[in-house]
Amino acid sequence: MRADRLLLLLSLLQARGPLTTERLADELEVSRRTVLRDLYALRVAGFPIRTTRGPAGGCSLDEEFRNRLLHLSHAEISALFMMNVPAPLADLGVTRHLQDALLKLSASLPAAKSAIEERVRQRVHLDSAPWSESPEPTQHLEVVHQAVLEDRWVRATLERAFGIQSERRMAPHGLVAKATTWYLVWAGEDGHIRVDRVSRILQADLEEATFARRPGFDLAEFWNEWCRRRRESDPRLCVVVLASPLALERLRASGACEEASPPGESGAAASDPRPHRVCLSFSSIDEARAHLLALGGSVEVLEPLALRLSLADFAEQACRVYSGETAARADEEPRLRA
Repeated sequence: MRADRLLLLLSLLQARGPLTTERLADELEVSRRTVLRDLYALRVAGFPIRTTRGPAGGCSLDEEFRNRLLHLSHAEISALFMMNVPAPLADLGVTRHLQDALLKLSASLPAAKSAIEERVRQRVHLDSAPWSESPEPTQHLEVVHQAVLEDRWVRATLERAFGIQSERRMAPHGLVAKATTWYLVWAGEDGHIRVDRVSRILQADLEEATFARRPGFDLAEFWNEWCRRRRESDPRLCVVVLASPLALERLRASGACEEASPPGESGAAASDPRPHRVCLSFSSIDEARAHLLALGGSVEVLEPLALRLSLADFAEQACRVYSGETAARADEEPRLRA
């Protein structure tokens, strides 16, 4: 691919200094005319390539441009070496490539700055994997990733609701990692843009044919708008509770809290020790119950009645289990001591 050749050409000019077009042609395994076209393309793109005549001449990058990497500040170098490979990128198989890139960066730094890498690595570690979320199967991620990069059609079988399978010809426009879940943004033969989880793909076959991307398509902009529409269209369960100040902090941090105020008042001061009347939003009664049970007696559900009764039922079941177990252990303990 020409893009790969241009990057390799830049690397040769930066690493080896002045090189003749004949030597570059040999290194890149292309004709001298192709090298001249590539050099012209790099100049048009703004790269400061110089040509010097004579026995010691050749093509080279401007010295200031070549040394620009060495002028990174300590803060910039520290920020770069805070990176590790997030779980979604590891799924794409780029772990080794990113590690090699950081290794090359470290090797190119002067000795006074190269020690920053080890210092940062021993003090900051990023772990993008959640505690409880089970990873979804991504056995066809490599295929759709290649299709996204090369703008190639994919013949895929998708799993729909109730186990129904759907065969589609897909033009993959982009991949999005939402936490550890991969989504594919794709267009059908009708040109309509759709979104599906990669885990929904049961079979994916890469075609040789390429597609034309929608003009002006911006992946980040499309994804943000798609998420906004999804949030607005999702049915939400409104729950009204009385929450202690500590529980209120946790509810606000979770994003479930919409508004809060002490009973009979319109404002909620952080230092007010009284329970606050809180409006919460959940996607279902099951989600609300799981979330609120974790807060124990620091939250009391006022509405809806169905959720209040469900929480009471779960609490009674837990009391029966643990009170019986506690009584049984209390009966056994004297015998064990005897």
